[in-house]
Amino acid sequence: MSDSQTISAAVAALYNTYPFPPEPLLDEPPPGYNWRWNWLAAYSFCTGQKPKRQDIRILDAGCGTGVGTEYLVHLNPHAQVTGIDLSSGALSVARERCQRSGANRVEFHHLSLYDADQLSGQFDLINCVGVLHHLPDPIRGIRSLAPKLAPGGLFHIFVYSELGRREIQLMQEAIALLQSDRSNYREGVSIGRQIFASLPPNNRLVRREQERWSMENTRDECFADMYVHPREVDYNIHTLFELIDASELNFLGFSNPRQWEASRLFNHPDLLERAESLSDRERYRLIELLDPESVTHYEFFLGRDPLPRSDWSSDEALLNAIPERSPCMDGWESRCLFNYDYQIINLSEDEFEFMKACDGNQTRSTKEILTEIPISIEKVRSLQAQQLILLSP
Repeated sequence: MSDSQTISAAVAALYNTYPFPPEPLLDEPPPGYNWRWNWLAAYSFCTGQKPKRQDIRILDAGCGTGVGTEYLVHLNPHAQVTGIDLSSGALSVARERCQRSGANRVEFHHLSLYDADQLSGQFDLINCVGVLHHLPDPIRGIRSLAPKLAPGGLFHIFVYSELGRREIQLMQEAIALLQSDRSNYREGVSIGRQIFASLPPNNRLVRREQERWSMENTRDECFADMYVHPREVDYNIHTLFELIDASELNFLGFSNPRQWEASRLFNHPDLLERAESLSDRERYRLIELLDPESVTHYEFFLGRDPLPRSDWSSDEALLNAIPERSPCMDGWESRCLFNYDYQIINLSEDEFEFMKACDGNQTRSTKEILTEIPISIEKVRSLQAQQLILLSP
């Protein structure tokens, strides 16, 4: 057996022992939303406009127990969804999860990401969350998936960062040193919990666990995925873009753009000017160097042309656009609601009235709505920038 096959078998064994993610199975659609899994919201974020089609094909590459797959089905009612995973145990849970919640537009295949070429056709949206960094060869993995992305498609990826996970790396190595059998994942979880219980409360690893991870790690599945995983590749900006460049796809941006704004860190005008003059990659590297604890992972979109790039800076373009309320908000119909990132938004009265006019709108332009609702065009532009409305040219 090759080294790659040995690693893949070890990863499959972990997830057969601890199927992940361990979220409970429900007899109804899952609550809330992740806008990155909603085709309308994700496409608008990446291109600035609502997609023309909703009858798309979606691939959940490394679907695990189907938590993301289930959302992909329910959040995209016109899509056909495919899930693939290396773990037969996780796939069994995924099938039951989707069956119980009524996510019936999905098919599952017991496949490695390396074997994605066995799937027929291409996909408009590929979702690959928390998977590439566990492969024996992540570059081979992304190169296997990239040809399956259709022209005009989006590729959503989540991988780990080395700087924000330094304490995790240290604990992983400590547990491995004390294990008698690294393939015994239950032993690894037991030893890891004993270590945390034995260390003094002011220990750096204990503090970081308590500050960031302890709530989710009460579940052994999460603890095992974090601390006893047989394969993990952590990235920095340099190695991340080596991975991205290997795909030969276009980098469309991080899905948490505020994290990567230099103005978040600098209030000194000269330093901010120097930071803004850097290339994008240099600026990203500067930000992760100065705020490493906040960068525990990278979540971003790649794309394949042709993709539109809508610019609503001109009043004429904005006035002629067709505005529609975003599907990713909680608390509507109310002036106080949660936006796509579950941040609280308080709408003014005129913004609220405009949003109501956009609810379900398919034909009326901004200009037509403004004849009835007195709101400034700058406020309309702000609603679009906050992803509260989606625009169609």
